[in-house]
Amino acid sequence: MDLLAEIKQSLTDIDASDWNQLGEADYPFTRHEFLLALELNHCLIEFGWQPVYFLLRESQQIVAAIACYIKSNNYGELVFDHNWADAYERSGQNYYPKLVSAIPYTPATGPRFLIHRNITDSTHIQNITSQLIRLIKQFCVSNKLSGWHCLFERESIIKAQANDQLLLRYDCQYHWNNQSYKTFDDFLAKLSSRKRKNIKKERASVATEGLTIEQKYGDELKTQQWSRVHQLYAGIFQRKYGTATLSESFFQTIGIKLKKRVMVVLASNNEKIIAASLFFISDKTLFGRLWGCDEYYNHLHFECCYYQGIDYCIKNGLQTFDPGAQGEHKISRGFLPTRTCSAHWFPDENFQRMIKQYLTQEEQYINDYCKEQNKKTPYKKT
Repeated sequence: MDLLAEIKQSLTDIDASDWNQLGEADYPFTRHEFLLALELNHCLIEFGWQPVYFLLRESQQIVAAIACYIKSNNYGELVFDHNWADAYERSGQNYYPKLVSAIPYTPATGPRFLIHRNITDSTHIQNITSQLIRLIKQFCVSNKLSGWHCLFERESIIKAQANDQLLLRYDCQYHWNNQSYKTFDDFLAKLSSRKRKNIKKERASVATEGLTIEQKYGDELKTQQWSRVHQLYAGIFQRKYGTATLSESFFQTIGIKLKKRVMVVLASNNEKIIAASLFFISDKTLFGRLWGCDEYYNHLHFECCYYQGIDYCIKNGLQTFDPGAQGEHKISRGFLPTRTCSAHWFPDENFQRMIKQYLTQEEQYINDYCKEQNKKTPYKKT
């Protein structure tokens, strides 16, 4: 069944209630409020992200959508394709612009193809997804884009579209899984003696500093507190000669709009906030996103970014804690290797074939890497 296709340049042209009927209601990063906050608070076009929203309608109702961005660089994607860009340039072709389906600056696995929640038949969902993919491919060809990249989608969703000639690419992150723990000590009890003692030592080190550490939801932070959180976040980039892409007004907006879907850990010294970590929350998963500090204390980063997050998951019954990309140091703190998946398509058949060969070799490397990292598990052997 062919549906009516539309392409919009801004979420301001799409009703929030219509958009939020699509996908998973609890996944914060595809909510209308989150994506529009990026648009309206100078976080996108200024850094090479030009929004394009693909919609499918049936009887005037939006039944499917996908948020995409025309990219003039690969900044903020966190699926690195520098080698592909170099190969295109060497062949005399332009790799940029390209089209990306992703959450800007957010390597958090979740739905990219947003289907109306009243549609539950798997075959119907697969057909709708295929129509979105065809629409995207036509758009790439018509606009002379080098290709399309769907980042951090669930592997099962991408594999279901086997007929769409998508190339799968894998990477490795480190996630924590809740084994029905009742307390943080229950979690520690599952670890080897050495790892358990190390975590206790790190937490005790922070406790002796006399800092106040508290968790607050987005709508509980005052305007001045959000300003301070942004100042700490931006300070990290200033010290590393980078650019803070998320604006203070974006922070303020998501606090108001997403409320309990946003959580901030604040560390204060004599009532002055000296460190902060930012999290987003779905019904089952805690997503660790940003960190900033301007006073150094041993292990404070681990406390605010990992241990506070684990503690929150246990107390609130969340199943998974995704703290973000990279970081083998997370293994000793209870986070285990987890494969992530992206999909890629190129209208140039020669590059499609060459990159397919490259990804076949890379997948074997990623699988071997995950196996080796799993051998470092901090948990007791059973």
